[in-house]
Amino acid sequence: MQKIGITLVAVALILSSCNQKKTPQKDMNNPFFKAYSTPFQVPPFNEIKLEHFKPAIDAGIADQLAEIKAITDNNEEPNFENTILAFDQSGLLLNRVSLTFDNLNSANTNDEMQALAREITPKISTHRDNIMLNKDLFSRIKAVYEKRNEMNLDPEQLRATDKYYQDFVRSGANLPEDKQAELRKLNDELSMLTLKFGENILAETNKNFLLVVDKESDLKGLPADVISAAAEAAKNAGQEGKWVFTLQKPSWIPFLQYAENRELRKKLYDGWLMRGNNNNANDNKEIVAKIAKLREQRAKLLGFDTHAAYVVDINMAKTPANVYDFLLKLWEPTLKRAKTELADMQTLSDKEGGKFKLEMPDWWYYAEKVRKARYDLDESAIKPYFSLDNVMKGMMHVSNKLYGISFIERTDLPVYNVEVKAYEVQEADGSHIGILYMDFHPRSGKNGGAWCTSFRDTWYQDGKKVTPVVSIVCNFTRSVGNVPALLSLEEVTTLFHESGHALHALFTDGPYRRTAGSVPRDFVELPSQVMENWATEPEVLRSYAKHFQTGEAMPEPLIKKISNSAQFNQGFLTGEYIAASILDMDWHSKPFSGDVLAFEKAAMDNIGLIPEISPRYRSTYFSHIYSGGFDYSAGYYVYLWAAVLDADAFDAFKQSGNIFNPEIAAKFRTLLAKSGSDEGMTIYRNFRGQDPSLEPLLKNRGLK
Repeated sequence: MQKIGITLVAVALILSSCNQKKTPQKDMNNPFFKAYSTPFQVPPFNEIKLEHFKPAIDAGIADQLAEIKAITDNNEEPNFENTILAFDQSGLLLNRVSLTFDNLNSANTNDEMQALAREITPKISTHRDNIMLNKDLFSRIKAVYEKRNEMNLDPEQLRATDKYYQDFVRSGANLPEDKQAELRKLNDELSMLTLKFGENILAETNKNFLLVVDKESDLKGLPADVISAAAEAAKNAGQEGKWVFTLQKPSWIPFLQYAENRELRKKLYDGWLMRGNNNNANDNKEIVAKIAKLREQRAKLLGFDTHAAYVVDINMAKTPANVYDFLLKLWEPTLKRAKTELADMQTLSDKEGGKFKLEMPDWWYYAEKVRKARYDLDESAIKPYFSLDNVMKGMMHVSNKLYGISFIERTDLPVYNVEVKAYEVQEADGSHIGILYMDFHPRSGKNGGAWCTSFRDTWYQDGKKVTPVVSIVCNFTRSVGNVPALLSLEEVTTLFHESGHALHALFTDGPYRRTAGSVPRDFVELPSQVMENWATEPEVLRSYAKHFQTGEAMPEPLIKKISNSAQFNQGFLTGEYIAASILDMDWHSKPFSGDVLAFEKAAMDNIGLIPEISPRYRSTYFSHIYSGGFDYSAGYYVYLWAAVLDADAFDAFKQSGNIFNPEIAAKFRTLLAKSGSDEGMTIYRNFRGQDPSLEPLLKNRGLK
């Protein structure tokens, strides 16, 4: 996932009534107020303290205030340079501070930082509205937009002008003042609700649930590395001599896959399933209901029937109807496949003497049994070949073979946590591309899941390229004792996925902050998902899948088993995803009665979701659509939409007979570099020479 945070690149600031405020005096001991002296000007994490953020945010607002005032006070006729470009390059301090704060609050937060986020968030919301509703500024941008075809602008300038004008209109710049006041109130409420939603899920995932096992017999079936990790977790939780399982994926998924104790599997699964739905201080039902209503009100205010219509209007899909049509077209074969998978598992359970009908918590356990029986593939047999270090080498090997780039670890760069590693990314000739941070393991102050974000984006200042500082954040299995971190196959593909986002950010090359790398949401996941294809290609596995103890390459029969099982469980995996996507679209397209759980049930009943499968994210912990830093609302479908593109794109490599085809790789790098310079489908067609086909996706997932 690519984080869509409050980057303030295309957004920014400030009500004209604030123009009279005195600029805060800057304390030059605050690292944000001076040029970074670090290599490559990365954030000086070793110097940044919590108390530095608020004054830097305030000063950033004041600085941009002056910059905006200079634009609106300019007596010259509006043109690209004195209006569009000036706006594009405003707010650099605020952008620098907010990116750093947002990223740390997601990956390395604590109670004090969360309290500060509650103080800063309404400022940022007001700040955004103030500039997007600034009549004088919009008047100048509109003037350039209306005469753009008479100004001899180049394509990049035209694109930036179009996008800024669109931003202002979609943010309410054309509304009358009373409606703008209403819009401000809605935005303020939504900003705080999405922040609170994320805080609640962090607590529900990392603090509010532990499965403590005190009988060794209850561990039967679990691999040794999972048991060791649980013992280590128990020790860290003050429960030495016991075993602790949490709601972090590296803990709960293997427990559900292997633990023979069905009651404990159910208890752990229910802990996951009920997050945000426990009628406690962290319950999210009321928040979900409020967000749904407020988003609908805002959409109508802006001239759209629904929030989904508002969001999808600027995506490749264009309309919610097209999204539903796309999802439902895949739903029928997916559901059919899922029912077949369920029947296979039920048959296996019956043969083993199980006298019960399988339920949701049973799926992982019996799916793993079917995989072993059908493909002779046990994930515990492949994990020793997927040490984190080796998988990283594999990702770097693929990146080098495709694009000629290299990753050089830099121990001289400051990091925000001792677990974080920093790399300089270089071209084949040694020239600098950017910096990549990697942060792989769960912590109490880290959000769940995996994402890629930036501490600094690529753009040009005074004709000189500003290089990116990118970050990959995950929650992978930890090392235990002398055993390194051994990844599951899902974690392997996740690392390749996030590296695809990172390459997109590193390769982006555009002159303006608004357009460089800026793509529709349903294009965002193409760069990441296409990288997943290389992770399990036999040729690639041979290069990096080495046993952590012996160093021996993964045996060919095991590689073949992985390839043969590629379509395994796709009815479940694709089904739970489509179900969540439709739930998201329903929340943002259909009338809401007031009962969150009833609405969710009706949405799933309407598509005939079988009771043995839950949507991948239920409403109360659907962070993708309700947590402010990851706003994929009315857009969770984009992963599957992009899957069509990525399957079609990788098919180009496969058809060429060389998965590292240099000519195709060069074209795809151009797609990544220039992705913000035109519409998403135009960029894709320029790469592929044709419209994407659905066939490769259906074939890959065994849905045809």
